[in-house]
Amino acid sequence: MTARLVLENGTVFDGSAFGHLENTAGEVVFTTGMTGYQETLTDPSFAGQIVTMTYPLIGNYGINSDDMESASPKLRGFVVREKCDAPSNWRCEMDLDGFLRLHGVIGLEGVDTRKLTKILRSQGSMRGELIVNPDKSIQDYSEADRRLVQSVTCKEIYTIPNSDNIYHLAVIDFGSKSNILRELHGNGCALTVFPAFTPASEVLRHNPDAIFLTNGPGDPKDIPEVVENVKQLCEVKPVLGICLGHQLIGLAYGCDTAKLTFGHHGGNHPVKDLSTGRVYITSQNHNYVVSQLNENMEVTHINVNDGTIEGIKHKTKPVMSVQFHPEASPGPVDTRFLFADFLNAVKR
Repeated sequence: MTARLVLENGTVFDGSAFGHLENTAGEVVFTTGMTGYQETLTDPSFAGQIVTMTYPLIGNYGINSDDMESASPKLRGFVVREKCDAPSNWRCEMDLDGFLRLHGVIGLEGVDTRKLTKILRSQGSMRGELIVNPDKSIQDYSEADRRLVQSVTCKEIYTIPNSDNIYHLAVIDFGSKSNILRELHGNGCALTVFPAFTPASEVLRHNPDAIFLTNGPGDPKDIPEVVENVKQLCEVKPVLGICLGHQLIGLAYGCDTAKLTFGHHGGNHPVKDLSTGRVYITSQNHNYVVSQLNENMEVTHINVNDGTIEGIKHKTKPVMSVQFHPEASPGPVDTRFLFADFLNAVKR
């Protein structure tokens, strides 16, 4: 079935629809990963977005139940140059078209994704509409886009016990990827996972050894009540934040955040550790960054491509955060050691 992507600047891309055949709208971004499309589809940080894959052939190894980063896709649309209709892999349980149909997500193929990416790189991420039925109106998502964290956080507190039980971590879920929880659990931690808007007093009532702030979608300034909770937690416990959690720590300590022109999305972004000078290749997925620090914080990592801040820490408290994803999934695991480093800081 024919369909089109219409950008807010008026550019139109014609193609063929697949998946769930309903109109949608969202922020159009691109991601540069050559593999890992299933993890991309199920990463809650993509909530509210129409994601373009720059790699030309998507779906060639199918979909399986092991590589889910959340229970279902959270993005609004998926744009590819070519989808594979005959996937081949011993773990394949479903093809891409069937997966999107199952979860109510529209896909568009046959698009010149190189041209689309160039537009987004030069003009920035922008609103777009995926239209498969021109006679039907498109839902107004303006209010939903300011409440993305509410749509992806867990609905109630739950625990993940650990027989090692080295530490008890409180995980604040802003739209956590599953591999974050696996990494923390694999490092011997028992986890209590809290919905994003849980008051700091309730988190502390469970007496965790430390706090972990997960990734998540949207603008951190849209959730000021969470910033206040994070500020209270950072005063009394060791805290590690990733992605949105990193931005929230920055705001909690009086730093500022800003929106990037086209964001960082993909598994091949170089980041420099300023303490050692070593460069790591990282997995990233964000549109916002910590842009200015106050006197209490210092930069620990920078993005080699554009110089943006990729890591910060408090000068006197055990509070640290990174903008990239050390848990990967998809992408390289070069920085997975950061989980153990944080737990060593908790021990000290």
